[in-house]
Amino acid sequence: MVKLNLNSLQEKANWQDRGFELPQYDVKEIRNNTIQNPTWVHFGAGNIFRAYQARLNQELLNRGYTDTGLIAIEGYDTEIIPKVYAPYDNLSIVVILKADGDFEKHVLGNVAEALDMQSADYQRVIEVFSKPSLQMISFSITEKGYNIKNNQGDYIAQVRKDIKEGPNKAKSYMGKISALLHKRFLEGAYPISLVSMDNISKNGSILKRNVIGIAEEWEKRDSVSRAFVNYIKDESQVSFPWTMIDKITPYPDRNIQKMLEKDGIENMDLVVTSSHTTTAPYVNTEELEYLVIEDNFPNGRPPLEKVGVIFTDQETVHKVETMKVTTCLNPLHTSLAIFGSLLGFTSISEEMKDQDLRGFVTKMAYEEALPVVEDPKIIDPKVFLEEVLLRFSNPYIPDTPQRIATDTSQLMAIRFGKTIQSYVEREDKDVRTLDFIPLVIAGWCRYLMGVDDNGNVFDISPDPLLNDLRPHLKNLKVGNKGNVTEQLRPILSRSEIFGVDLYKIGLNITIEKHFEKMIKEYGAVRKTIQSVLTES
Repeated sequence: MVKLNLNSLQEKANWQDRGFELPQYDVKEIRNNTIQNPTWVHFGAGNIFRAYQARLNQELLNRGYTDTGLIAIEGYDTEIIPKVYAPYDNLSIVVILKADGDFEKHVLGNVAEALDMQSADYQRVIEVFSKPSLQMISFSITEKGYNIKNNQGDYIAQVRKDIKEGPNKAKSYMGKISALLHKRFLEGAYPISLVSMDNISKNGSILKRNVIGIAEEWEKRDSVSRAFVNYIKDESQVSFPWTMIDKITPYPDRNIQKMLEKDGIENMDLVVTSSHTTTAPYVNTEELEYLVIEDNFPNGRPPLEKVGVIFTDQETVHKVETMKVTTCLNPLHTSLAIFGSLLGFTSISEEMKDQDLRGFVTKMAYEEALPVVEDPKIIDPKVFLEEVLLRFSNPYIPDTPQRIATDTSQLMAIRFGKTIQSYVEREDKDVRTLDFIPLVIAGWCRYLMGVDDNGNVFDISPDPLLNDLRPHLKNLKVGNKGNVTEQLRPILSRSEIFGVDLYKIGLNITIEKHFEKMIKEYGAVRKTIQSVLTES
């Protein structure tokens, strides 16, 4: 049996005989370099970080392009630090699953420190932020991590408290990031780049707006100087590059756990935290990946272009992100999540074997979304879409519609609202001709009823607006007939969810029609999908 720790890593043959690719560098030396002179810090120490950003850094180390690793910082679900980092000496296993059934197994050794931002570790985080060597601070904290205001546009309670009490007492995620920048400013106003790698449109601008907004509120209260505000506003000092990231990384799969245990690797148990994060000392992920970054780094950057990252200008990043998030991947994922849950599926790849579901997402992408996408040139939209359909069909990526359905209310405006808005704005398009996208929105409303197409009650995936939205549907039952406007208007008119008031543009008519069909009887969800496919 082999344990995942630094001592066992010295016995290279034990790992290599089991098919693992090991770090091709002196782990202790690299970790010491990183602690003394960090260049790259990452916030969000979850599954995708280890599957992608950490592995990219390891490739740079293996090829001799850098001599520093990473420092991982967790500020949300801090249980993962003592549960999947500390017990394994910050080592991780990454299993890359290929569509042909082949796989790669990598041991990552480049995370020099794994820190809990909400604990005494925060003092060490301050030290790291103050280092002149630090070039890049990246983030994978999910869309929720950037929410500092409520639906009315007011700062949420903790951010209001942070603003009142000043940077030294900040507790919110964005409050602490702003406070850490203030520490860096006081130490020497060293240049730095903050790089959001989350699936949010114009992610760099959103991060910048949050940080500057908090800083300006502090300045009003004399908690910080105007010079600090000018520092973070100056792109030659503090930059916020836009990015597009594409890497499907589902929850750790028990089949992978069994495979690793069969290899003789000890203690590979899954961990479910009190915040409902599913994690493990290993991650499983797909082979295909894209990372496109605006090349704006005032203090330099790691040479990530050597390992497949594309650096370009901001406009091109936005085009690629729009292509992915509004057309070729994310809308398809959300559609499969909604209808997969309603039709009783527990696997995205199994959904893609279903003729109705595969036909639906394919037609929606090609016929409604792709025609309004601007070609970014560096990645062909049609080729990308074809890759996506193959990726979704990969049976070795154990992703579930239930995972993808998480926080759908936070994603609708990006994944469908942008395309809807394009139809509203373009003279050669008529939003009322849309049929597939309205069916997805109607399907989501049907999903919120919490009963599948066979009449079985199911657990709705976590979403911050569930308690707000579900009461509007509480009086509806499958078998209801008649007009549903009264129930749906409070949902469909919310432009903060869909990016537009669907009643004002007349799209509610199609949505309500589809919804009424889907609640006529059990089995009507599939019948409605089939009818739209037949009529298209």
